[in-house]
Amino acid sequence: MKEEFDVDIVIPWVDGSDKKWQEEKNKYLPDEKKINIDAAANRYRDWDNLQYVFRSIEKFAPWVRKVFLITCGQKPKWLNEKCDKLMFVEHKDYIPKEYLPTFSANPIELNLHRIEGLSEHFVYMNDDFFFTNNVLKEDFFKNGLPKIVAIEKANSVGKDMVFENILANNIRLIGKVFNKKDTKKKLKKKFYGICRFKESITNKIFDFVGKDGWVGFYYDHLPAPILKSSIEQCWRIFSEKLDATSKNKFRSIYDVNQYLFTEFMICSGNFEPAKYGQKGRLLNIDDENYVQLEGFCEEIKNQKYKMICINDDKVLNFEETKNKINQALDSILPEKSSFEL
Repeated sequence: MKEEFDVDIVIPWVDGSDKKWQEEKNKYLPDEKKINIDAAANRYRDWDNLQYVFRSIEKFAPWVRKVFLITCGQKPKWLNEKCDKLMFVEHKDYIPKEYLPTFSANPIELNLHRIEGLSEHFVYMNDDFFFTNNVLKEDFFKNGLPKIVAIEKANSVGKDMVFENILANNIRLIGKVFNKKDTKKKLKKKFYGICRFKESITNKIFDFVGKDGWVGFYYDHLPAPILKSSIEQCWRIFSEKLDATSKNKFRSIYDVNQYLFTEFMICSGNFEPAKYGQKGRLLNIDDENYVQLEGFCEEIKNQKYKMICINDDKVLNFEETKNKINQALDSILPEKSSFEL
C-alpha cells in the first residue's frame, strides 16, 4: 500500500569562492588553534555540480513535493527561480537573527524545523549528495517513520578531532534522556532481528562493551530522512545545547549536529529499522585514495548505487578531480532539469 504523505528535500549550499562572502567570513574568523574550530577551505569549496543534484532529484525521485535550497543569499547563475518545485530560502528567512551570520553547517541544520512550509517528512541532503538510480519514498520512510540503520558504534575522539567530538557531544545528550538498557529492552524488535543479522550481532556486542551507557551510533553520510516534529522535540529537551551551538560562527568541538535528531528518533522508537549497506556509498576523495578515482567514476557511470556522497577530504589535485567527477555525473544526468534556466 502506497503511503500518502508529502516528502520534501532540503539542501544547504554555499559558494566559498565568493569574494564578498570570504570577506564576511574573515571578519569573524578567530585563531583556529585556540578554540578548536573547523573552518577549513574544503568545507566551503564549490565543486560546480549542484545542478547535478537537482537533475538527480528530478530524474530519480520525481515523487518529491518541494526542494528547499538554503543559502546565505547566494544564488547559482543557472537557477530557475520560477520552478514550481523550488523553494529558495535564505538563512535570514528561518534562522533567528541572534545566530547570524553563520559559517557553520550546524546552526543551518539544527534550525530546519523553522522553515516555513516544510513538510513533516523530509530528506536532508548535503550539496555533495546525488541520486544515481531510482529511489522511492519507501527507501526513506515506512509506516510514516524514517528508515534508519540502528547500530551502536564506537567513535574515536581526539583533542583536535572536531567532528568526532561533536558526535561524542551528541551521545552524551542522548544518554541523559535515554537509559541504554531500558531503551533496548523496550525497542527489542527494532534493535535486534533475524532478518537484520549484522545489525543484531553488532548491537549485542555493544550491550557488553558499552554496558554502562551508549558508546555512539553508526551514521551513513547520505541523504537522511527526518521528522520535523522530532527536531521540535529535541529543541524542547536540549534547548540549552542547541542554542549554544547555533551561536557558534564556525564548527566547534563543543557543538552538536543534526545526527542528534537521528539518534533521538532511534532511542524514542520513532523509526523503522533499515539494513546496513543498502542505501548507497560514501566516496571519500582525498589525495591518498586518488588512485581510486577512476573506480569511483565508473561506479557513478554504471549507476551501481542508488545514491552517493562525493566527500571532499582536502583534495589537493582539485580541478582535475572535479572535472573527472563531473564528467561521470554528466554521463548519467546530461539533460537540464526544470530547476535550471
